[in-house]
Amino acid sequence: MNITDSVLRSFRVARTYRENSQKVNCVDFSPNGENAISSSDDDCIVLYDIREGKPKRTLFSKKYGVDLIRYTHGDTQTVVYSSNKLDDTIRYLSLSDNKYIRYFPGHTARVIALSMSPVDNMFISGSLDKTIRIWDLRAPNCQGLTNPLGKPVCSFDPDGLIFAAGVESQAIKLYDLRAFDKGPFTSFETRFSRVCDWTGLKFSNDGKQILISTNGGMIRVLNAFDGSVLHTFSGYNNSRGISLEACFTPDSQFVMIGSEDGRVHVWSTDSGMKVAVLDGKHPGPINTLQFNPRYMTFASACTNMTFWLPCVEEF
Repeated sequence: MNITDSVLRSFRVARTYRENSQKVNCVDFSPNGENAISSSDDDCIVLYDIREGKPKRTLFSKKYGVDLIRYTHGDTQTVVYSSNKLDDTIRYLSLSDNKYIRYFPGHTARVIALSMSPVDNMFISGSLDKTIRIWDLRAPNCQGLTNPLGKPVCSFDPDGLIFAAGVESQAIKLYDLRAFDKGPFTSFETRFSRVCDWTGLKFSNDGKQILISTNGGMIRVLNAFDGSVLHTFSGYNNSRGISLEACFTPDSQFVMIGSEDGRVHVWSTDSGMKVAVLDGKHPGPINTLQFNPRYMTFASACTNMTFWLPCVEEF
């Protein structure tokens, strides 16, 4: 089944889980799409089995807290995550035995971006200490550091060869991973019509578009090669300046974001038109939203975790 306007409009809530007492900060699908993991303000890491559609286990990070969490490249049994208590060290955790494999110390302020290489053991992190650090899962020492001159959100491209940094909510800088110490090879400024902070950066799977999430009720899609504005999407509720996560569908054809009122808004990256507004009955703002990389399902979360499926009867 291909993702189309009508398929997206047919999505319905399949399961809602109330495993968490506080807001879910982040959700990530494993590369094979068969598992999902969430992190939340109540220090819980919840593992979900996507094929069975239910929670498998809950792990705890009481001492450090857990903020951003990512599956490692090609592995469903290990994750890296950033903390929101105690310190700003990134931790590498084995899910099978709930033991830390390695710590990645270095940042001196909260980590606000975490991106795994899609091809190998590298990952990057952006922090309020105004640095981007480059890491290798096999070594505790930082492999490289760049100072992009401002607060950075960052992400790898789909080939794992370059990474983008959104700096000080006004410019995107592109770096070659093999020559990052030379500084960005290109950069472009893009300003929103209202004051807002950039809260996330993502490439589309085809590598042609960059999606900027903000806390200001607007998101933007740029041409990844020249920085030209393709679309600016608004018209969803975010009056409280919450960091709401937007995402592409895996085919790069649509952009989705949750809202303050618990609805999911979907636009076409081709036409720029809004194609769907889906009501997930979320009692609070949808902080995090992620489409499965392999299966026709997506996850949205406030304090509740909701998994969606298309309604096949409609086809």
